[in-house]
Amino acid sequence: MLTAAIFIPLMAGIGLSLQSAVNGTLGSKIGTIESAFLTFFTGAVILTIVIPFFGGGTILDVFQVPAWQLICAVFGFLYLSLMVFSVPRIGVTVAVVNVIVGQLAASMAVDHFGWFHTPVEPFDLQRFFGVLLLLGALYFLFKKDKKQSAAEAV
Repeated sequence: MLTAAIFIPLMAGIGLSLQSAVNGTLGSKIGTIESAFLTFFTGAVILTIVIPFFGGGTILDVFQVPAWQLICAVFGFLYLSLMVFSVPRIGVTVAVVNVIVGQLAASMAVDHFGWFHTPVEPFDLQRFFGVLLLLGALYFLFKKDKKQSAAEAV
């Protein structure tokens, strides 16, 4: 089970990178919001078909949850729309590493303070160095991309 818990997020990350690349290209042709709409519409259609067979919950319980939990839909829209906008301008790698930096910073805050009823995992020196290394990676990736862009402009 631990192997699946590690492998599944890895596959999700691969999927997000591929989705970012495809949506970025599509968005530059049909529009940012239009690309996001097409993605969410297609996902809604697929889920409408899948839920009766694999769904384990009760969709109508959505009316029983606290309202703040429904903001997750807004985050999905923001992520997708911002990636569709960013990828054609800065590339998939820099955009995805930026996402990872943002995810890491936000997830560490959520862990440290136990927001949204999550277990508390205090920020410590190891986590600080993890963030620092990731910021270093972002710096070198962005610096390389800026040099390539300048060379291509000549």
